Amino acid sequence: MTDHRTAIIVGAGPAGLMAADVLSAAGMAVTVMDRMPSVGRKFLMAGKSGLNLTKIENPADFNAAFGDMPPALRDALAHFGPEQVTAWAEGLGQPVFTGSTGRVFPVAMKASPLLRAWLHRLAQQGVTLLTRWTWTGWDGNDLRFDTPDGPVARSADITILACGGASWRRLGSDGEWARHFSDIAPFKPANCGFRVDWSDHMGPYFGQPIKATCLQAGAAISRGEWVITKNGIEGGGIYALSAAVRDGAPLFVDLMPDHDAAALQEKLDAARMKSSLGKVLKSTLRLPPVKIALFNEMSRRTKPARPTATLLKALPILHNGPAPLDQAISTAGGLPFAQLHGLMLQSRPGTFVAGEMLDWEAPTGGYLITACLATGKAAGTAALRFVDS
Repeated sequence: MTDHRTAIIVGAGPAGLMAADVLSAAGMAVTVMDRMPSVGRKFLMAGKSGLNLTKIENPADFNAAFGDMPPALRDALAHFGPEQVTAWAEGLGQPVFTGSTGRVFPVAMKASPLLRAWLHRLAQQGVTLLTRWTWTGWDGNDLRFDTPDGPVARSADITILACGGASWRRLGSDGEWARHFSDIAPFKPANCGFRVDWSDHMGPYFGQPIKATCLQAGAAISRGEWVITKNGIEGGGIYALSAAVRDGAPLFVDLMPDHDAAALQEKLDAARMKSSLGKVLKSTLRLPPVKIALFNEMSRRTKPARPTATLLKALPILHNGPAPLDQAISTAGGLPFAQLHGLMLQSRPGTFVAGEMLDWEAPTGGYLITACLATGKAAGTAALRFVDS
């Protein structure tokens, strides 16, 4: 029986709030503690770009986005995948629509109405939210917190840790929780940009998107849009390849993905008899200025020199590694699944873990939020089974 049972949830992001929803709906007294002054900050930030909740696609393709998935994550997604995420949002009174690529968004195109409706439901279910409570580890079976009123120790029948990853410190995910564990997979930036030392010639193109390209790093391919920034490159097209590039795969861009290389070289050879390369790129091939600037920038750095058509079809993007960890959208690394039985800590029965603090990664495009919600749901469900056993 769950009546009169208590639960503490550390972290008020999507994973923690979903666990709170599951437990409170079953009658448990749930308290959620978060170190920030308000809840769901990273969730709200994601909503500034439309809040891509999930992606409707073939289950095998959806799962492939997560790479070599641990069984616990695979099980969580099997029980709370794209269809269930869609139904959950609509159940909170937030209609959604599916775009041409299968990505699912709230009609409101932001997170705040969904979060408000969710918090209202949690309040009706008796959930207590405590902000500015920072978890500082364990004291025996008690959890320690630094609070506005000083240090506090609390205990409960169930604990669910949903502390987030190690990026976007200003939104609450700083990875400081890792010091409370003896074995953590090192944090690495995921869905991140890459640093490039541009020449002065690239200044006019900072902030400009690059469209209609095909990026490749190892076996990973992306045709998404990306952006030239003052410090490097970023955007959805880059994020889709960031794990491969971060781990050492060279990055190439096809600036003319709808053209055959041999035919392109013939066209170039004929045009170069009458015009300079710059005029050919602009007038004959009709490349936009930002693509021409990128071509000139990177082709000058390419050693040894290669035929123009070869470079247009596979231009090396030479960079200086990932942007700083705190600037990444998400992180790889964290608590290894080997330390868990399902989603429960083997060393602390009754303590479950969910969300980004677990060692998994996925690209943007609905996969991240779906997995956070799914692991929160799975942790809450497993906790109910534990207290009833």
